[in-house]
Amino acid sequence: MNDDYHFYEPTRGHGLPHDPFNAIIGPRPIGWISTRGADGVLNLAPYSFFNAFNYVPPIIGFSSQGRKDTLRNIEASGEFVWNLATRPLAEAMNLSCAPAPPEIDEFMLAGLTPAPSSVIDTPRVAESPVAFECRTTQIIALQSTSGAATGNWLVLGEVVGVHIARHLLKDGIYDTAGARPILRGGGPADYFEITPEQLFRMRRPDYPIGQ
Repeated sequence: MNDDYHFYEPTRGHGLPHDPFNAIIGPRPIGWISTRGADGVLNLAPYSFFNAFNYVPPIIGFSSQGRKDTLRNIEASGEFVWNLATRPLAEAMNLSCAPAPPEIDEFMLAGLTPAPSSVIDTPRVAESPVAFECRTTQIIALQSTSGAATGNWLVLGEVVGVHIARHLLKDGIYDTAGARPILRGGGPADYFEITPEQLFRMRRPDYPIGQ
């Protein structure tokens, strides 16, 4: 065993003050998901296991750790909206992750405005500069290598409508840093913001390399 590395098998525990998995796979984009319940109550919640998985058609997904209101709403409606979490909206995003009961509207709890979507019935966050309207494609119950249920679900959805604030389109190119997106880090409270100073560029190399 190389003493320069801390090694552990996750099934046996990590032996550290805090599980490093989330910090290593990060910073992670935030899945700020809005849904509507069968009773009409709106729900808004952030998910730190979130990403894009396909280009054409565009498919995004997030993992629900347990059967939460968001998952139940999506099972009933077959749709959801992803809203971009930004630095100006960080505190509101954090308020929306409070463990509120199903009858509580997190838009109201966080002081946010529901805006009508264009293709689906679920509203988006009006204050967010980017939103994806999605129709559910798959809900997958996650399993361990032994086939045991983890109690968590991967929700995948095809993006059927995209809203982008015009000020973020510079000569038609989306300005990632200009949106000031925030990302989830490790530990119980770590977040990061993308700024223009962090930008660097690399072109994909030709093959054979160097010729």
